[in-house]
Order: sequence, then structure tokens, then C-alpha cells
Amino acid sequence: MKDIILKAENISKQYRLGQVGTGTLSHDLNRWWHQIRGKEDPYLKVGEVNDRSTKGTSDYVWALQNINFEVERGEVLGIIGKNGAGKSTLLKILSKVTAPTTGSIKSRGRIASLLEVGTGFNGEMTGRENIYLNGAILGMTKKEITSKLDEIIEFSGCERYIDTPVKRYSSGMTVRLAFAVAAFLEPEILVVDEVLAVGDAEFQKKAIGKMQDISKGEGRTVLFVSHNMAAVKSLCTKTIMMENGRIVFEGNTNEGIDYYLKSNEYEGYRGRYVSEPTHKKSAFISLSLVDKENEVRTEFGFEEEIAIIIKIKIGEEALRGNVGFRVVDIKERVIFSSDVKISNFVDKEGECEFKVLIPQKILAPNSLKITFIYHIPNIAFIDYLADCLSFEIIETGSDFAQYPGLDFGCVLLDCEWKNLSN
Repeated sequence: MKDIILKAENISKQYRLGQVGTGTLSHDLNRWWHQIRGKEDPYLKVGEVNDRSTKGTSDYVWALQNINFEVERGEVLGIIGKNGAGKSTLLKILSKVTAPTTGSIKSRGRIASLLEVGTGFNGEMTGRENIYLNGAILGMTKKEITSKLDEIIEFSGCERYIDTPVKRYSSGMTVRLAFAVAAFLEPEILVVDEVLAVGDAEFQKKAIGKMQDISKGEGRTVLFVSHNMAAVKSLCTKTIMMENGRIVFEGNTNEGIDYYLKSNEYEGYRGRYVSEPTHKKSAFISLSLVDKENEVRTEFGFEEEIAIIIKIKIGEEALRGNVGFRVVDIKERVIFSSDVKISNFVDKEGECEFKVLIPQKILAPNSLKITFIYHIPNIAFIDYLADCLSFEIIETGSDFAQYPGLDFGCVLLDCEWKNLSN
């Protein structure tokens, strides 16, 4: 049987825009009148989906709508999605910081939350005093906190400042101490929002290692929200993706990350520098990935030719600019970049088309995405398209099959070997 430690049933959360609470006495009275007659809250019917790209007509919005999921003991659940998808609202409800409008949360065991930098810390109190304060909030006795005190201080790396008021801590120091308290006081469920992004690379590695120990070694449950796909992939055993307050994917972490990368989050951010009228005439028109037959593709074998077709419109001043791109893998690592001076190929304004060949047998099997930039040096960019193309290098022969499970890294190079024995 499944050992379910946390269960969300039909969780929905509605907010009134621009106001605190319902905002008006008439709305409060209307709600009360419906309640005493045993009828549904009338304002639950008028709420709109939390889509920030449209203005909408209702004063009420659903930050979450019909959220259902289960988490087993020892599982690490990744929660991903773009900003405004409802991730933090969901964690606040799970942590009982706020109550759902409809639905219920069922949990077994103590929940420790790390939602925002410095949550629950008193700036006038020292780091040591705040450890005891947070421990008490989490339901620990003074004796239990004291037994863990040295480990907490050592892990946080704040030993020198532990008797200094927290108001003098940097945001990184604060989140280090807060995470150490939440992790070492042994909650059954640890809820971690994007706060780890505040810490440096060394601390993020320590924190992820600690969360792995908590889940695998101690059988405790972790709920982890992050935009760092590498961290989600290495840590999470299951993932849900949220969009506009709803769950749109639940299942395997690798599949969830692929879904995320192909979602609206990565359709591409576009920015333009338009302080000069001539710049407005310059922009990318179309971008595509093709094979040697010029067929548009999103999957390529390791040995197949890959080409990028770039069609741009060039203004007069932009002739002295550059056009380029960079390729990033699923772990957000930049694999390589390339650019070229427009004047090497073009001598007048107008539309122009480039074909860029990526060398064969270089990119190892991986999921990749491309960012393009079209800019004039010392003036910033004219046109910038982030993560607007994505593709996969797939295994088609025996090059990789003979080494199952081996990580080949990002690229494979045909290096020159010399025999120095002769």
C-alpha cells in the first residue's frame, strides 16, 4: 500500500483584485446572506482564470483551481511553472500560511516551510536566538533544539555571526540559517520555495545534498519549487507543472522538464532597443532548424547535419552590427555560441537570410534550446529572442548504446592523438 503523507483535494484559492478581503461591505453582507441560507458563495462563480496576459473583466481571480495530488513518504515532489502559475500560493496553503477558498489539505506529521528569505526571523534577535524561535514555531522543545544547535550553526556557515542580530545579515546569510533550521529540526515534510536561488553555488550544492539525505536517508518528504531545471532533475522523484493556477502535468521528472521547456515559458522572451528610429527597421523575421534536405526538424541523430536558417530585416545603421546565437542544454549549461559581422555578407539594408551549419558528430544526445541576438556593439541589442528554438540530439546508432548509463557530457570532440612511445 502507498504511504501517503500529504494529500491535496480540490484545492482552489480566489482573490479579489486591488483590495484586501472582499473590499466592500455589500460583498460581505451578500456572502453572509448566502451562507446562512446554505447557498454557495456568489463570488466563486464570477472568478476568472489567473492569466496575466489578459486584463479580464472580473474583480475576482482564481490563483489556484481544482488542485489534486498525493505525495508519498520519502518522495521529493518538484513543482515547476512560470511566474504567476500559482506555485507559491500552493505552498502557502500547504504550509497553512493561508487557507484555501475550497478544498482541503490532509497531512501526517510536522511541516517546516522555507517560503521567503527571513520568514519568521526577528531582525532584532541574534542568529542563535532565532534558531530557538524558529524551532519553537516548528513545535520543537528547547532540549531538542539544543541537541541540534551545533549542527545547524556549522551547516549554515554563519558561526562567526551567530550572536549578531539578524538585521545585519545579508540575504544569503539569512537564507543559509533559515534552511539549516528547517532541515535539521527534522520535520516530516519540508517545503522549500525558490529561496535557494539567493544562496551561492556552494550553499545550493550543500542544500540539495541535504534534501537528498532527508528524503533518501531519513525517509522524509520534500516539496521543492525552483526554476533551476538541473536542481529539479537531480533532486525530484516526481514533478508537477502548473499553469494559470492549474496542474497541467504530473508524473516523471524528466518528462515534466521536457514539457516545461516546450511550454509557453520557453516560447521566447523578445526584447528590443528602440531609442533610435533606424533600429526599429531591424529585426528577426523567421528562425528554423533544418536537415540537409532543408526539411524543418526538431530531432536529429548524432551523425546528422543540422542547420539554422536565420531570416532578418536589416536597417541602415545595423549594417555595422553582429548577428549571433548560443546553444544551451537542459541543465542550463551554455554549450557553445557563434556570431558574425553582418558587413561580412551584406552591404545594403533590407531582408537577408543566413544558413549556419552546426558541425556533425559534435553534440552528444541531449535536449537543447537556442537564443538569438542581433546587436550593434556599444549600443546594446536591437533584437533578442531567448530560448525560441528547441531541439534534441537522439541516439540512432551504436555510438552510445554500447555504454549504457554513461554520461558523455555536452560535446564529443575528435581530438588529435599522438603516440609518444616511439
